[in-house]
Amino acid sequence: MAEMNDDDLLDALGVEVTPIKVSSRTPREERIIAGFEDILRFYQAHGRAPLHGEGRDIFERLYAVRLDQLRKLPEAQLLLAELDAHGLLSGTAAVHADVDDLDEDALLAELGIGAKPADQDDITVLRNVRSSIEKRAAEEIADHTPCADFEKFQPLFEQVERELKAGIRITLRFGRDTSIASGNYFIVGGQLAYVAEIGETIKAAYGRNDARLRVIYANGTESNLLRRSLERALYKDETGRRLTDPDMGPLFGDTPEPDDIETGTIYVLRSLSSHPFIKAHRELIHKIGVTGGKVETRIANAEKDATYLLADVEVVASYKLHNLNRTRLENIFHRLFGAAQLDLTIEDRFGNPVKPREWFLVPLNVIDEAVGRIRDGSITEVVYDPKTAQLVG
Repeated sequence: MAEMNDDDLLDALGVEVTPIKVSSRTPREERIIAGFEDILRFYQAHGRAPLHGEGRDIFERLYAVRLDQLRKLPEAQLLLAELDAHGLLSGTAAVHADVDDLDEDALLAELGIGAKPADQDDITVLRNVRSSIEKRAAEEIADHTPCADFEKFQPLFEQVERELKAGIRITLRFGRDTSIASGNYFIVGGQLAYVAEIGETIKAAYGRNDARLRVIYANGTESNLLRRSLERALYKDETGRRLTDPDMGPLFGDTPEPDDIETGTIYVLRSLSSHPFIKAHRELIHKIGVTGGKVETRIANAEKDATYLLADVEVVASYKLHNLNRTRLENIFHRLFGAAQLDLTIEDRFGNPVKPREWFLVPLNVIDEAVGRIRDGSITEVVYDPKTAQLVG
């Protein structure tokens, strides 16, 4: 018997061989078709095209976005023509404002049509594109309207900007454990934002609690986004920050409270240097510093230290600190008296030029007034005028 190959053997057995069809479509086209088939199944189940709206099912909202964007994709019209018996692609539903700005790969990602796992070098795999959830959060943040009563909030923004400059408030990275409350300030999308109101608690997707916020922005606009939308935007924004609350209790006092922690001392020094300029203005030139230890230890050997103008010094005032950030306090003094900083260069004991900091042309009574204003929180309402040597509002 002659040897038979596979085809001859199958023919002898009466088995018809159907040639394997090789798809002529690219992976990209397959994904577009698969995405449109989801929309067709929705149409067949509900008798209408998917619609936008917060009250609608999340999948319907996804399909509505996908359909809007397929209408903007030129190749989709030809590719899906035979499947679109209901004329879904010929509709005129609104599209997202940023669709025109997306390239084709980013647009595919927005359609929610993800590529199947593939080799990392496969050019059909979409990477580094934002998810639909991230896009939706960004859209909610960007949906601002003019604030009709902004004159009520403008003084608040001016106040908080002064507090930032004075170091009374600082900015911190927004973390997952950070909460959002009424009266909070944030920096989101490069804008200073104030949470003016928080609405009633509502049940959001997956049964989690949420609330609608009234957020006012420093540019005179406002938005009514959801709290979780603001949280997501702040957490994902590399520059997103929260502003600390300045109400941290007394900065310092003569009698520490039981729960206070003594952290240091503000000290005011006067130089005993024989330098002609210092000698002529001795009653006006003062060094303001903050230390966590003993002042006496800090100024020991002052005559050998260029920081102290290579001369002995005398302590003319001191104030105890309790439960206070010393670095922030130093920043307050430097910002307040920066215009009156002593501009003097001396040589250290090795002959190197040194320009000491923390020395200011400020009378002692003005320093004492500044300490009082830091204590009662009114320091942000004044600036130092070197011409009159006074704090002015």
